[in-house]
Amino acid sequence: MRPSSPPPRRALPARFRRPRLLIVGCGDVGLRVAAFVSRGVRVMALTSSPERLPELRARGILPLSGNLDRPVDLRRLAGIAQRVLVLAPPPGQGEGDPRTVALLRALSRAWPPVALVYGSTSGVYGDCAGALVDETRAPRPTTPRGRRRVAAETAVRRFGRGGAQTAILRIPGIYAPDREGGTPRGRLQRGTPTLREQDDVYTSHIHADDLARACLAALWRGGPGRVFNICDDTRLKMGDYFDFAADLYGLPRPPRVDRETAARELSPMQMSFMSESRRLDNRRMKQELRLVLRYPTIVEGLA
Repeated sequence: MRPSSPPPRRALPARFRRPRLLIVGCGDVGLRVAAFVSRGVRVMALTSSPERLPELRARGILPLSGNLDRPVDLRRLAGIAQRVLVLAPPPGQGEGDPRTVALLRALSRAWPPVALVYGSTSGVYGDCAGALVDETRAPRPTTPRGRRRVAAETAVRRFGRGGAQTAILRIPGIYAPDREGGTPRGRLQRGTPTLREQDDVYTSHIHADDLARACLAALWRGGPGRVFNICDDTRLKMGDYFDFAADLYGLPRPPRVDRETAARELSPMQMSFMSESRRLDNRRMKQELRLVLRYPTIVEGLA
């Protein structure tokens, strides 16, 4: 993807003359984003892990040491990049997201970025009883994890009122054969059960490469204050998804159990994903971001 920056609102400092992208939370998806960026863009990444510095440099990324849980570390980020991609999760407990709040406060101390994209979760919608959900549906999270994401989204919207073009990406399950834990193979090999048909839930998916391309599209094409469902065209219940993967890998299909049995055999985290059913509408992503999926369904993506 070849980005084309909009005309500057006023004369830019010399350090902005080469477009710069800052990735906060540069894990697997962030590395894919960096690989897709055109050569004319300087990519930087915030990391709190010294052992990752050589890896980031080897991929052509300028590493910046800092910890989102130490706001004093974030001061250097003010005015450092025209575009910012935030893929860092909130803390694992509590109702708010002090990490995102501290980051946005640091970014607002000097020259604001032209665009900021925040990677959220489709879990903010809560349980929709299998309904088709577009971005106009009000968030109703049913888990602390979802409520923390809503708090982060609120902070991002507030930040956008200061002049930055902000976009929020609501992301479902991320998969890719070359991503650690990015396929159901391990779960299938362990024989982990899934829900029987009458108890089953709809889930959505996105290939990690398509997610990375969506992040870039939102950074350069997203309208101000826009929310996007980022998902492929697959509309399967969870059990059917696992059945397809089992057949593809030549493994036994997982046992189907009722919800009560599943609650005894699965972890609370696994059960949380089985407590919400929804189908994401991705038309806004396709129309406004003009994203053509490389992996439109799991058929292409898992194969």
